[in-house]
Amino acid sequence: MINKQDILLCSITNFTKFGSKRFTLDDLALELGISKKTIYQYFNGKEALVAESLSYLLDNYVEEIEAIQEREDLDAIEKIITIYKRGFEYLKHFKPAFLFGIKKYYPKADGVFTAFSDRLVNTIIYTLLVKAQQQQIIKPRVDVALVAKLYMLRVDNVAFKDDNLFKTYSLSTVLNHLIIYNLRGITVSGYSNAFFE
Repeated sequence: MINKQDILLCSITNFTKFGSKRFTLDDLALELGISKKTIYQYFNGKEALVAESLSYLLDNYVEEIEAIQEREDLDAIEKIITIYKRGFEYLKHFKPAFLFGIKKYYPKADGVFTAFSDRLVNTIIYTLLVKAQQQQIIKPRVDVALVAKLYMLRVDNVAFKDDNLFKTYSLSTVLNHLIIYNLRGITVSGYSNAFFE
């Protein structure tokens, strides 16, 4: 018997692959071998399904972020890089149409994504940058709030462009150019980690 979690998993897999607008409830019902009526038992419409399936995906990523934050073998800079690396692994599989679709057609889902992005940058990444600066890993003159905001702008550009960088470049190349090289530029001389080598 198909349950709500099965529907969410199938939905987010296909929304990110084909786009939230293009993959229909009929397609979902056909793929799962259920009726649309079964879908409506759990969700009151496609917007609710898109929002909840996106929440499901982001909740899984948040669990991974929390596990990364608890790792004692990584300093704050390594945690930032590891968080972005994992995030890029998710984004690599997104069709730009998925993110465009939620922005254009599903305001509730866009709100979920925006809230997640704000929390990631303004709470998690910012806190790690502050910690790195307090530990004298980041140069004292660096405005870590500005660095966090600039990362958000750059990641948005990677995620929301038609020409997905992950199709042209490897994940490690994008991570190096977008995150690692920039972090290397704001760290104190003499600091190094496995990502910097």
